[in-house]
Amino acid sequence: MTGQALTAQSMGAISCEFCGMLVSNNFIESHSQHCPRCDAHLHSRKANSLKRTTALLIAASILYFPANLYPILTLISFGKSTTNTIMGGVIELANAGQWSIAAIVFIASVFVPIFKIAALFFLVLSVHFKMSWKTRQRALLYRFTEYVGRWSMIDIFMISILIALVKLQAIATVTAGPGAIAFAAVVIITMFAAMTFDPRLIWDNSGEEDDGQ
Repeated sequence: MTGQALTAQSMGAISCEFCGMLVSNNFIESHSQHCPRCDAHLHSRKANSLKRTTALLIAASILYFPANLYPILTLISFGKSTTNTIMGGVIELANAGQWSIAAIVFIASVFVPIFKIAALFFLVLSVHFKMSWKTRQRALLYRFTEYVGRWSMIDIFMISILIALVKLQAIATVTAGPGAIAFAAVVIITMFAAMTFDPRLIWDNSGEEDDGQ
């Protein structure tokens, strides 16, 4: 089925980016520039969305390398120091037979950050070059990317819990390595990148919608 894509803009309304409520332009002109439900300031589009998202993605891409090359965890036990990178930890878990945990850590800490950066770069480029292809699928890709990104923090949570549980400081000490700082920065920056990207831009050049065909 072929037809013009139905968007808030084509209906003469603005979608609140916080609660999703559709507010008509007539209401905004006669009453307030704030959402009547959550009182958030209404914007037709986020200012400089593509520029801010691109800058954050470049920063995340640069930090991704030290996040994986530097140790994320240092364990000192009986005078012996052991360091592990993210992939080193995955390999050790796999060698120990903990395949399910190794898979979870790999997906959450290695695959998801790469996927999120690549997906957001693709969405930015698709908007920049005014693509009208698969509009609905790209909007769903953004929602999925925004949702799964938070699970990349699983490694940081594991380290935090491990540090809190290790009480016998004279026998064993666990400290976060420089890779953990870089990795946490990657996750936080990509979360901000997803927040600064305006998914409404995807629909601006939708043109003739192919309805997923």
